[in-house]
Amino acid sequence: MNLRSTSPWFALVVLAGITTVGFIDRIVVNVLVEPVKAEFGLSDSQVSLMATAFAILHIGAGLLIARYAERATRTALIATGTVVWSIATAVCGAAASWFQLLAARMGVGLGEAIGLPSVQSVIADYFPANKRGFAMSVLMLAPPLGALIGFTGGGAIAQAFGWRSTFLIAAIPGFLLAVLVWFFIAEPERGRFDRKADQPKEAADDVPPFLDVLKRLLVLPSARNLLIGSAFAAMLGFGVNYFFTSLMIRNFGLGLAEAGMYAGVIASAPAILSVLVSGWLGDKFGERNPAAYALVPAVCLLLAGPVYFFGLRQESLPVLLAMISVGTFLGFGYLGITYAALQNLMHPRMRVTGYAVIQIFYGVASALGPILVGWLSDTLSVRLGPDDGLTMAMAVSGAMYVYAAFHYFLAARRLRKDMASVNPAAAATA
Repeated sequence: MNLRSTSPWFALVVLAGITTVGFIDRIVVNVLVEPVKAEFGLSDSQVSLMATAFAILHIGAGLLIARYAERATRTALIATGTVVWSIATAVCGAAASWFQLLAARMGVGLGEAIGLPSVQSVIADYFPANKRGFAMSVLMLAPPLGALIGFTGGGAIAQAFGWRSTFLIAAIPGFLLAVLVWFFIAEPERGRFDRKADQPKEAADDVPPFLDVLKRLLVLPSARNLLIGSAFAAMLGFGVNYFFTSLMIRNFGLGLAEAGMYAGVIASAPAILSVLVSGWLGDKFGERNPAAYALVPAVCLLLAGPVYFFGLRQESLPVLLAMISVGTFLGFGYLGITYAALQNLMHPRMRVTGYAVIQIFYGVASALGPILVGWLSDTLSVRLGPDDGLTMAMAVSGAMYVYAAFHYFLAARRLRKDMASVNPAAAATA
Protein backbone atom coordinates (compact mmCIF):
# COMPACT_ATOMS: atom_id res chain seq x y z
CA MET A 1 0.00 0.00 0.00
CA ASN A 2 1.36 3.41 -1.03
CA LEU A 3 1.24 5.82 1.94
CA ARG A 4 3.15 8.63 0.26
CA SER A 5 1.41 12.02 0.16
CA THR A 6 1.58 14.50 -2.72
CA SER A 7 0.46 17.43 -0.54
CA PRO A 8 2.85 20.39 -1.02
CA TRP A 9 2.21 21.71 2.49
CA PHE A 10 2.78 18.34 4.16
CA ALA A 11 6.08 18.01 2.30
CA LEU A 12 7.03 21.57 3.24
CA VAL A 13 6.31 21.05 6.96
CA VAL A 14 8.20 17.75 7.18
CA LEU A 15 11.18 18.97 5.14
CA ALA A 16 11.27 22.19 7.15
CA GLY A 17 11.51 19.90 10.19
CA ILE A 18 14.42 18.08 8.56
CA THR A 19 16.32 21.29 7.84
CA THR A 20 15.60 22.55 11.36
CA VAL A 21 16.99 19.40 12.95
CA GLY A 22 20.01 19.65 10.67
CA PHE A 23 20.61 23.20 11.83
CA ILE A 24 20.21 22.19 15.48
CA ASP A 25 22.83 19.49 15.07
CA ARG A 26 25.07 22.04 13.37
CA ILE A 27 24.60 24.97 15.77
CA VAL A 28 24.30 23.23 19.13
CA VAL A 29 28.08 23.41 19.46
CA ASN A 30 27.78 27.19 19.77
CA VAL A 31 26.20 26.99 23.21
CA LEU A 32 28.75 24.36 24.22
CA VAL A 33 31.83 26.47 23.39
CA GLU A 34 32.69 27.26 27.00
CA PRO A 35 32.35 23.73 28.52
CA VAL A 36 34.15 22.10 25.56
CA LYS A 37 36.87 24.72 25.74
CA ALA A 38 37.30 24.11 29.47
CA GLU A 39 37.34 20.30 29.23
CA PHE A 40 39.96 20.14 26.47
CA GLY A 41 41.95 23.29 27.42
CA LEU A 42 41.44 25.19 24.16
CA SER A 43 41.80 28.80 22.97
CA ASP A 44 39.03 30.70 21.14
CA SER A 45 40.77 30.00 17.84
CA GLN A 46 41.04 26.28 18.56
CA VAL A 47 37.45 25.81 19.71
CA SER A 48 36.23 27.55 16.54
CA LEU A 49 37.62 24.57 14.58
CA MET A 50 34.44 22.61 15.39
CA ALA A 51 32.80 24.69 12.66
CA THR A 52 35.69 23.97 10.29
CA ALA A 53 35.48 20.22 10.94
CA PHE A 54 31.80 20.24 10.01
CA ALA A 55 32.50 22.11 6.79
CA ILE A 56 35.27 19.81 5.50
CA LEU A 57 33.15 16.78 4.48
CA HIS A 58 30.04 18.90 4.01
CA ILE A 59 31.84 20.70 1.20
CA GLY A 60 33.94 17.81 -0.07
CA ALA A 61 31.13 15.28 -0.51
CA GLY A 62 28.33 17.70 -1.32
CA LEU A 63 29.02 18.14 -5.05
CA LEU A 64 29.50 14.44 -5.80
CA ILE A 65 26.28 13.50 -4.05
CA ALA A 66 24.39 16.38 -5.66
CA ARG A 67 25.29 15.27 -9.19
CA TYR A 68 23.97 11.81 -8.36
CA ALA A 69 20.81 13.33 -6.85
CA GLU A 70 19.90 15.02 -10.15
CA ARG A 71 18.98 11.54 -11.40
CA ALA A 72 18.16 9.72 -8.14
CA THR A 73 15.14 9.61 -5.86
CA ARG A 74 15.67 12.72 -3.78
CA THR A 75 13.41 11.77 -0.87
CA ALA A 76 15.47 8.60 -0.31
CA LEU A 77 18.68 10.64 -0.14
CA ILE A 78 17.09 13.09 2.31
CA ALA A 79 16.05 10.27 4.66
CA THR A 80 19.43 8.52 4.42
CA GLY A 81 21.42 11.68 5.07
CA THR A 82 19.26 12.56 8.08
CA VAL A 83 20.02 9.19 9.67
CA VAL A 84 23.77 9.59 9.01
CA TRP A 85 24.08 13.04 10.60
CA SER A 86 21.91 11.98 13.55
CA ILE A 87 24.24 9.06 14.27
CA ALA A 88 27.27 11.36 13.99
CA THR A 89 25.68 13.88 16.38
CA ALA A 90 25.20 11.13 18.96
CA VAL A 91 28.85 10.08 18.50
CA CYS A 92 29.90 13.66 19.38
CA GLY A 93 28.55 13.05 22.87
CA ALA A 94 30.77 9.99 23.27
CA ALA A 95 34.01 11.63 22.09
CA ALA A 96 36.90 10.87 24.44
CA SER A 97 39.28 13.46 22.99
CA TRP A 98 39.30 16.74 21.11
CA PHE A 99 40.30 15.02 17.87
CA GLN A 100 37.51 12.46 18.20
CA LEU A 101 35.02 15.29 18.61
CA LEU A 102 36.36 16.97 15.47
CA ALA A 103 36.04 13.67 13.57
CA ALA A 104 32.45 13.28 14.71
CA ARG A 105 31.66 16.82 13.59
CA MET A 106 33.02 15.85 10.17
CA GLY A 107 30.48 13.00 10.19
CA VAL A 108 27.68 15.47 10.82
CA GLY A 109 28.89 17.44 7.81
CA LEU A 110 28.89 14.29 5.65
CA GLY A 111 25.32 13.41 6.63
CA GLU A 112 24.07 16.88 5.80
CA ALA A 113 25.91 16.73 2.46
CA ILE A 114 23.90 13.58 1.65
CA GLY A 115 20.50 14.76 2.86
CA LEU A 116 20.10 18.52 2.57
CA PRO A 117 20.98 19.41 -1.07
CA SER A 118 17.82 17.70 -2.37
CA VAL A 119 15.40 19.44 0.00
CA GLN A 120 15.07 22.73 -1.90
CA SER A 121 14.84 20.90 -5.22
CA VAL A 122 11.88 18.88 -3.94
CA ILE A 123 10.11 21.98 -2.62
CA ALA A 124 10.73 23.83 -5.91
CA ASP A 125 8.86 21.01 -7.67
CA TYR A 126 5.94 21.24 -5.23
CA PHE A 127 5.45 25.04 -5.60
CA PRO A 128 5.37 27.34 -8.70
CA ALA A 129 7.82 30.22 -9.05
CA ASN A 130 5.45 32.90 -7.74
CA LYS A 131 4.92 30.92 -4.51
CA ARG A 132 8.53 29.90 -3.89
CA GLY A 133 9.52 33.02 -1.98
CA PHE A 134 7.22 32.15 0.90
CA ALA A 135 7.74 28.37 0.57
CA MET A 136 11.53 28.71 0.67
CA SER A 137 11.20 31.12 3.58
CA VAL A 138 9.21 28.53 5.54
CA LEU A 139 11.91 26.00 4.68
CA MET A 140 14.57 28.45 5.81
CA LEU A 141 12.98 28.94 9.20
CA ALA A 142 15.51 26.25 10.10
CA PRO A 143 18.26 28.66 11.24
CA PRO A 144 16.11 30.74 13.64
CA LEU A 145 14.06 27.78 14.90
CA GLY A 146 17.21 25.68 15.15
CA ALA A 147 18.92 28.48 17.05
CA LEU A 148 16.00 28.76 19.49
CA ILE A 149 15.95 25.04 20.20
CA GLY A 150 19.72 24.60 20.05
CA PHE A 151 20.58 27.52 22.30
CA THR A 152 17.78 27.31 24.87
CA GLY A 153 17.42 23.54 24.97
CA GLY A 154 21.13 22.90 24.53
CA GLY A 155 22.08 25.34 27.29
CA ALA A 156 19.55 23.91 29.73
CA ILE A 157 20.53 20.30 29.03
CA ALA A 158 24.25 21.07 29.19
CA GLN A 159 23.91 22.83 32.53
CA ALA A 160 21.74 20.08 34.03
CA PHE A 161 23.35 16.96 32.56
CA GLY A 162 26.61 18.01 30.86
CA TRP A 163 27.54 18.91 27.30
CA ARG A 164 27.73 15.27 26.17
CA SER A 165 24.05 14.68 26.93
CA THR A 166 23.18 17.65 24.74
CA PHE A 167 24.58 15.91 21.67
CA LEU A 168 22.86 12.62 22.50
CA ILE A 169 19.43 14.21 22.91
CA ALA A 170 19.87 16.40 19.81
CA ALA A 171 20.30 13.26 17.70
CA ILE A 172 16.86 11.77 18.45
CA PRO A 173 14.47 13.89 16.28
CA GLY A 174 16.40 13.19 13.09
CA PHE A 175 15.64 9.47 13.22
CA LEU A 176 11.90 10.14 13.58
CA LEU A 177 11.76 12.64 10.72
CA ALA A 178 13.74 10.33 8.44
CA VAL A 179 10.97 7.74 8.82
CA LEU A 180 8.33 10.32 7.81
CA VAL A 181 10.26 11.25 4.67
CA TRP A 182 10.97 7.66 3.65
CA PHE A 183 7.41 6.37 4.01
CA PHE A 184 5.07 9.34 3.64
CA ILE A 185 6.42 11.93 1.14
CA ALA A 186 6.08 11.33 -2.59
CA GLU A 187 8.87 12.18 -5.01
CA PRO A 188 7.46 15.08 -7.13
CA GLU A 189 7.80 15.35 -10.90
CA ARG A 190 10.84 17.47 -11.71
CA GLY A 191 10.33 20.80 -13.40
CA ARG A 192 6.55 20.59 -13.75
CA PHE A 193 6.21 24.32 -13.02
CA ASP A 194 9.23 25.37 -15.08
CA ARG A 195 8.47 23.99 -18.54
CA LYS A 196 6.89 26.14 -21.20
CA ALA A 197 3.58 24.85 -22.52
CA ASP A 198 5.12 23.73 -25.83
CA GLN A 199 8.26 22.18 -24.29
CA PRO A 200 8.37 18.36 -24.25
CA LYS A 201 8.95 16.75 -20.88
CA GLU A 202 12.01 14.94 -22.21
CA ALA A 203 13.82 18.24 -22.87
CA ALA A 204 13.42 19.27 -19.27
CA ASP A 205 14.63 15.85 -18.11
CA ASP A 206 18.13 16.28 -19.57
CA VAL A 207 20.69 16.89 -16.82
CA PRO A 208 22.79 19.96 -17.74
CA PRO A 209 26.60 19.67 -17.48
CA PHE A 210 28.23 20.79 -14.26
CA LEU A 211 29.86 23.67 -16.11
CA ASP A 212 26.40 25.05 -16.95
CA VAL A 213 25.53 25.12 -13.25
CA LEU A 214 28.66 27.12 -12.52
CA LYS A 215 27.84 29.52 -15.35
CA ARG A 216 24.38 30.15 -13.90
CA LEU A 217 25.78 30.87 -10.45
CA LEU A 218 29.09 32.56 -11.17
CA VAL A 219 28.73 34.19 -14.60
CA LEU A 220 25.10 35.31 -14.50
CA PRO A 221 25.44 38.75 -12.84
CA SER A 222 22.37 38.60 -10.59
CA ALA A 223 23.10 35.07 -9.35
CA ARG A 224 26.77 35.86 -8.75
CA ASN A 225 25.97 38.88 -6.61
CA LEU A 226 23.20 37.06 -4.74
CA LEU A 227 25.69 34.29 -3.96
CA ILE A 228 28.49 36.61 -2.83
CA GLY A 229 26.20 38.81 -0.77
CA SER A 230 24.42 35.94 0.98
CA ALA A 231 27.65 34.02 1.66
CA PHE A 232 29.23 37.11 3.20
CA ALA A 233 26.12 37.71 5.33
CA ALA A 234 26.14 34.06 6.39
CA MET A 235 29.82 34.28 7.37
CA LEU A 236 29.13 37.27 9.62
CA GLY A 237 26.03 35.67 11.10
CA PHE A 238 27.81 32.42 11.95
CA GLY A 239 30.71 34.31 13.49
CA VAL A 240 28.61 36.59 15.67
CA ASN A 241 26.20 33.83 16.76
CA TYR A 242 29.04 31.42 17.53
CA PHE A 243 30.34 33.64 20.33
CA PHE A 244 27.13 35.38 21.45
CA THR A 245 26.64 33.03 24.42
CA SER A 246 30.28 33.53 25.40
CA LEU A 247 29.83 37.33 25.21
CA MET A 248 27.01 37.23 27.77
CA ILE A 249 28.86 34.82 30.05
CA ARG A 250 32.07 36.87 30.02
CA ASN A 251 30.64 40.40 30.05
CA PHE A 252 27.53 39.97 32.17
CA GLY A 253 28.34 36.95 34.35
CA LEU A 254 25.36 34.87 33.20
CA GLY A 255 25.13 31.13 33.72
CA LEU A 256 25.22 28.76 30.75
CA ALA A 257 21.47 28.04 30.77
CA GLU A 258 20.49 31.72 31.09
CA ALA A 259 22.94 32.82 28.40
CA GLY A 260 21.73 30.03 26.13
CA MET A 261 18.11 31.05 26.67
CA TYR A 262 18.80 34.69 25.76
CA ALA A 263 20.88 33.67 22.76
CA GLY A 264 18.18 31.30 21.56
CA VAL A 265 15.36 33.82 21.85
CA ILE A 266 17.37 36.65 20.28
CA ALA A 267 18.58 34.45 17.43
CA SER A 268 15.14 32.97 16.70
CA ALA A 269 12.00 35.02 17.34
CA PRO A 270 13.06 38.13 15.36
CA ALA A 271 14.62 35.94 12.66
CA ILE A 272 11.49 33.80 12.21
CA LEU A 273 9.44 36.94 11.64
CA SER A 274 12.09 38.38 9.33
CA VAL A 275 12.37 35.26 7.14
CA LEU A 276 8.59 35.00 6.69
CA VAL A 277 8.03 38.72 6.11
CA SER A 278 10.87 39.05 3.60
CA GLY A 279 9.67 35.98 1.69
CA TRP A 280 6.12 37.32 1.60
CA LEU A 281 7.33 40.74 0.43
CA GLY A 282 9.44 39.10 -2.27
CA ASP A 283 6.44 37.20 -3.68
CA LYS A 284 4.13 40.23 -3.36
CA PHE A 285 6.34 42.75 -5.16
CA GLY A 286 8.19 40.18 -7.25
CA GLU A 287 5.04 39.51 -9.29
CA ARG A 288 5.51 42.94 -10.84
CA ASN A 289 9.30 43.16 -10.63
CA PRO A 290 11.59 40.20 -9.81
CA ALA A 291 14.22 42.68 -8.59
CA ALA A 292 12.26 42.75 -5.33
CA TYR A 293 13.84 39.39 -4.45
CA ALA A 294 17.16 41.25 -4.15
CA LEU A 295 16.01 44.69 -3.01
CA VAL A 296 14.25 43.46 0.13
CA PRO A 297 17.38 41.78 1.58
CA ALA A 298 19.58 44.66 0.36
CA VAL A 299 17.72 47.17 2.51
CA CYS A 300 17.65 44.80 5.50
CA LEU A 301 21.40 44.16 5.43
CA LEU A 302 22.25 47.81 4.88
CA LEU A 303 20.47 48.67 8.14
CA ALA A 304 21.74 45.61 10.03
CA GLY A 305 25.42 46.66 9.97
CA PRO A 306 25.23 49.79 12.15
CA VAL A 307 22.65 48.21 14.46
CA TYR A 308 24.99 45.30 15.21
CA PHE A 309 28.04 47.56 15.59
CA PHE A 310 26.45 49.79 18.23
CA GLY A 311 24.27 47.09 19.80
CA LEU A 312 27.06 44.64 20.61
CA ARG A 313 29.03 47.37 22.43
CA GLN A 314 26.27 48.20 24.93
CA GLU A 315 27.11 47.76 28.61
CA SER A 316 23.47 47.33 29.65
CA LEU A 317 22.21 43.79 29.04
CA PRO A 318 18.56 44.82 28.34
CA VAL A 319 19.71 47.46 25.83
CA LEU A 320 22.11 45.02 24.18
CA LEU A 321 19.40 42.36 23.85
CA ALA A 322 16.91 44.88 22.44
CA MET A 323 19.33 46.18 19.82
CA ILE A 324 20.52 42.71 18.82
CA SER A 325 16.87 41.67 18.42
CA VAL A 326 16.50 44.45 15.85
CA GLY A 327 19.83 43.49 14.27
CA THR A 328 18.72 39.86 14.03
CA PHE A 329 15.44 40.84 12.38
CA LEU A 330 17.34 42.81 9.76
CA GLY A 331 20.26 40.40 9.43
CA PHE A 332 18.05 37.41 8.55
CA GLY A 333 16.07 39.30 5.91
CA TYR A 334 18.16 37.74 3.15
CA LEU A 335 17.79 34.06 3.96
CA GLY A 336 14.72 32.40 2.43
CA ILE A 337 14.17 35.00 -0.28
CA THR A 338 17.71 34.51 -1.64
CA TYR A 339 17.23 30.78 -2.07
CA ALA A 340 13.94 31.43 -3.88
CA ALA A 341 15.61 33.85 -6.30
CA LEU A 342 18.46 31.43 -7.00
CA GLN A 343 16.10 28.46 -7.49
CA ASN A 344 14.09 30.51 -9.98
CA LEU A 345 17.29 31.05 -11.97
CA MET A 346 18.04 27.31 -12.12
CA HIS A 347 17.10 24.60 -14.62
CA PRO A 348 14.97 21.94 -12.84
CA ARG A 349 17.75 19.37 -13.05
CA MET A 350 20.53 21.62 -11.85
CA ARG A 351 18.85 22.65 -8.59
CA VAL A 352 20.41 19.99 -6.36
CA THR A 353 23.85 20.67 -7.83
CA GLY A 354 23.21 24.41 -7.59
CA TYR A 355 22.32 24.05 -3.93
CA ALA A 356 25.49 22.01 -3.34
CA VAL A 357 27.63 24.69 -5.00
CA ILE A 358 25.91 27.34 -2.90
CA GLN A 359 26.61 25.26 0.20
CA ILE A 360 30.31 25.24 -0.66
CA PHE A 361 30.29 29.00 -0.35
CA TYR A 362 28.10 28.86 2.77
CA GLY A 363 30.19 26.05 4.22
CA VAL A 364 33.38 28.07 3.80
CA ALA A 365 31.52 31.05 5.24
CA SER A 366 30.31 29.08 8.27
CA ALA A 367 33.89 27.99 8.95
CA LEU A 368 35.49 31.40 8.33
CA GLY A 369 32.97 33.35 10.41
CA PRO A 370 33.86 31.83 13.80
CA ILE A 371 37.56 31.78 12.86
CA LEU A 372 37.43 35.47 11.94
CA VAL A 373 35.74 36.46 15.21
CA GLY A 374 37.96 34.11 17.24
CA TRP A 375 41.14 35.48 15.65
CA LEU A 376 40.01 39.07 16.10
CA SER A 377 39.10 38.31 19.71
CA ASP A 378 42.47 36.73 20.51
CA THR A 379 44.30 39.60 18.74
CA LEU A 380 42.34 42.43 20.35
CA SER A 381 42.37 40.76 23.77
CA VAL A 382 46.12 41.34 24.02
CA ARG A 383 45.42 45.08 24.22
CA LEU A 384 41.80 45.27 25.42
CA GLY A 385 41.49 42.17 27.61
CA PRO A 386 39.42 39.04 26.88
CA ASP A 387 36.01 40.64 27.55
CA ASP A 388 36.43 43.85 25.55
CA GLY A 389 38.44 42.04 22.88
CA LEU A 390 35.57 39.67 22.14
CA THR A 391 33.05 42.53 22.22
CA MET A 392 34.95 44.62 19.67
CA ALA A 393 35.64 41.60 17.45
CA MET A 394 31.92 40.84 17.24
CA ALA A 395 30.96 44.50 16.72
CA VAL A 396 33.41 44.95 13.83
CA SER A 397 32.16 41.73 12.22
CA GLY A 398 28.53 42.85 12.55
CA ALA A 399 29.28 46.20 10.90
CA MET A 400 30.44 44.42 7.75
CA TYR A 401 26.85 43.48 6.84
CA VAL A 402 26.89 46.71 4.84
CA TYR A 403 29.22 45.09 2.30
CA ALA A 404 26.78 42.19 1.80
CA ALA A 405 24.03 44.75 1.09
CA PHE A 406 26.15 46.23 -1.70
CA HIS A 407 26.07 42.95 -3.65
CA TYR A 408 22.31 42.64 -3.28
CA PHE A 409 21.84 46.08 -4.80
CA LEU A 410 24.01 44.97 -7.71
CA ALA A 411 21.90 41.81 -8.10
CA ALA A 412 18.67 43.84 -8.16
CA ARG A 413 19.85 45.72 -11.26
CA ARG A 414 19.98 42.52 -13.37
CA LEU A 415 17.56 40.05 -11.78
CA ARG A 416 14.56 40.69 -14.08
CA LYS A 417 16.64 40.44 -17.25
CA ASP A 418 18.60 37.37 -16.12
CA MET A 419 15.50 35.49 -15.00
CA ALA A 420 13.77 36.13 -18.33
CA SER A 421 16.82 34.92 -20.25
CA VAL A 422 17.37 31.60 -18.46
CA ASN A 423 13.91 30.62 -17.19
CA PRO A 424 11.15 32.33 -19.22
CA ALA A 425 8.44 29.97 -17.94
CA ALA A 426 9.22 30.86 -14.33
CA ALA A 427 9.60 34.55 -15.19
CA ALA A 428 6.11 34.52 -16.65
CA THR A 429 4.65 33.48 -13.28
CA ALA A 430 6.88 35.68 -11.11
